Amino acid sequence: MTDRKDSVIRLHESDNVLIALADLPAGSVVPGIDVPLADPVPRGHKMAVEPITKGQRVIRYGQTIGQATQDIPVGAHIHTHNLGMGDHDQDYAFSTDLRSAPAITAPRTWMGYHRADGRVGTRNYLGILTSVNCSGSVARFIAEAAEKATWLAEFPNIDGVVPIVHGTGCGMSGVNEGYDTLFRTLQGYARNPNFGGILLVGLGCEVMQIPDLIGASRMRPDGNFRYMTIQQTGGTRRTIDKGLEMLREMAAVANTAARAPAPASALTIGMQCGGSDGYSGITANPALGAASDLLVRMGGTTILSETPEIYGAEHLLTRRAVTPEVGQKLVDRIRWWEDYTARNGGEMDNNPSPGNKKGGLTTILEKSLGAVAKGGTAPLADVYKFAEPITSPGFVYMDSPGYDPCSVTGQIASGANLIAFTTGRGSVSGYKPVPCIKLSTNSEMYVRMSEDMDINCGDIITDGISIEDKGAHILDVMLAVASGQKTKSEELGFGGAEFVPWQIGAVM
Repeated sequence: MTDRKDSVIRLHESDNVLIALADLPAGSVVPGIDVPLADPVPRGHKMAVEPITKGQRVIRYGQTIGQATQDIPVGAHIHTHNLGMGDHDQDYAFSTDLRSAPAITAPRTWMGYHRADGRVGTRNYLGILTSVNCSGSVARFIAEAAEKATWLAEFPNIDGVVPIVHGTGCGMSGVNEGYDTLFRTLQGYARNPNFGGILLVGLGCEVMQIPDLIGASRMRPDGNFRYMTIQQTGGTRRTIDKGLEMLREMAAVANTAARAPAPASALTIGMQCGGSDGYSGITANPALGAASDLLVRMGGTTILSETPEIYGAEHLLTRRAVTPEVGQKLVDRIRWWEDYTARNGGEMDNNPSPGNKKGGLTTILEKSLGAVAKGGTAPLADVYKFAEPITSPGFVYMDSPGYDPCSVTGQIASGANLIAFTTGRGSVSGYKPVPCIKLSTNSEMYVRMSEDMDINCGDIITDGISIEDKGAHILDVMLAVASGQKTKSEELGFGGAEFVPWQIGAVM
């Protein structure tokens, strides 16, 4: 931030817009603009700080967010009526902006569940994973029966039973990209460190066959894994009974795990934003980026995703790639998305959503520039496909849709044991087995939805809290939640409907 007054903020010295920090009625006189405002400008929205001619680039964050579609006078409200995408070719300049901060050696620890493969869980759930939608109801029946059973109370170290059900697994090709993506997702969930045991339930005749999922090796390194099909077991009731028997056996094993000290480097944070507004790129996103930088310096891992929502800002990431090859991997995913949307009759600039626009975001370029701020300044260590196992520590990228539950599903499958989710309009969701910390971009929404928000980042504007201090606070909360402190979404019981695998390809 280069210039802040009580009513407006200028985010970069080269910007030709100001951002309103309060609802400004027509006739308002604001610092930096010599004439009274001709039109009202809502909080979080933009206004011209100088005359902008039709076709001229509009600059925010020191970056292009679009081109004026008509002449815009000084002080005019800038939004969808006078700003469009325009040309946005990028100079990727691979690996030219690497900033390696020194490692933080002061020990920061948390209390987690240590697993056989060396990873550490922030929670200790039993999971019922389904290979196909046809086994989804039975999986829920088993979970409901287990939660009501008296024997579950005998295992105090278990956080609960989570049915992981979805809407696919059949009616699909068994040899294409969609199949491979679902396969990675299901295997990734089975191996997530927040599960102490997994029961895999199928129907029996589906495309996504259980023997293929299990493969030649054990599904989980600890061996606490069982599987069955409804057809082979003998129908619904027999499958429920057998499932309860298997869960009880697995519970005895999972309950032997107890929280023990783990280094900060054992955290893998999936970073998300949803219901963004004009404050997202000013408060919560850069604050989460500061927390990401701190964790990376401690040896931890943070995952940025949502490829359609970094579109137009990917050059800021390619310049931080540790090698040109890593940068090219990100560009390859961008090109894949351009082809994917084109062949399905879509377009990459279909964002922002109506809620984003009401909050002040006009183009996908503007939204993407704010979204990328979640990634801080650390080098980009690697780029992964959706649900691909994360093997490189540090700041990494995982390709995904911008649809929040789908993107988080991929991050959890890739190994995330904690989710940090920024929101300006207000998002309500949770992602069992992984706790989700909600960060509000503005104080007004934080107060209005206080039962859903964990951290208020709006005080960066209202109280002058620095991005660095807020980032340190976010990291403190991450460590506390990882150690067992419940998030608001956990207290409300979220997490039963947010498993959304990315469905690619024809449904047949």
